[in-house]
Amino acid sequence: MNGRPLTLTWEAAHCSAILETWFGGLETGHAVADVLFGDYNPSGRLTATFPRNVGQIPLYYNHKNTGRPYGGDPRVKYLSRYLDVPDSPLFPFGFGLSYTTFSYSDVRLSKRFLKGDETLAASVRVVNTGGCAGEETVQLYITDPVASVTRSVEDLRGFEKINLQPGEGREVSFKITPDDLKFYNGDLAYDWEPGDFVIRIGADSSRLHSATVHWSKGEAAGENR
Repeated sequence: MNGRPLTLTWEAAHCSAILETWFGGLETGHAVADVLFGDYNPSGRLTATFPRNVGQIPLYYNHKNTGRPYGGDPRVKYLSRYLDVPDSPLFPFGFGLSYTTFSYSDVRLSKRFLKGDETLAASVRVVNTGGCAGEETVQLYITDPVASVTRSVEDLRGFEKINLQPGEGREVSFKITPDDLKFYNGDLAYDWEPGDFVIRIGADSSRLHSATVHWSKGEAAGENR
């Protein structure tokens, strides 16, 4: 029980499970008992990033990119990484487990090239691969790799919570418009810029399937790429 993210590296390595209850009020005890005894399958998701240690703080999912990104090979020098711990959080934004498991298909897009105010449909198929019913929060993130100002590595742009029986699958689709691409530019105007965008869908901010689209302001889709 806590009111903020904690460093739980030891607990994660030595405990069979961790139940995050925050400070839920007078009915917290009943809710915890329901989860621990299996009367309710937990489905919550973290709204904050949990670090591995305090040296990583501040740590958040939508951070700005680095000019020297670490690709996972420790033999490559002069990259943005720690020497004694991984760069990744202990529990990422949007993370959460249940008593069942879910699988995701690759991202399917209705179009690869769009222009103006067109609408993009991005979808995945989610299947309950475990032995009991459960709820899954399917999350949509968008990355704008190149812009007039520095953008974050990804931004949460939508989510949908679904309930699936064991073995059941469902297609989850998100409608994406230019409003989902907007940001405050150097003139403090809330607008979007043409270019390539990475559409990411998955279970949390670290476990995502992705596909890329090109979105132009007005020219014919596929031109001036």
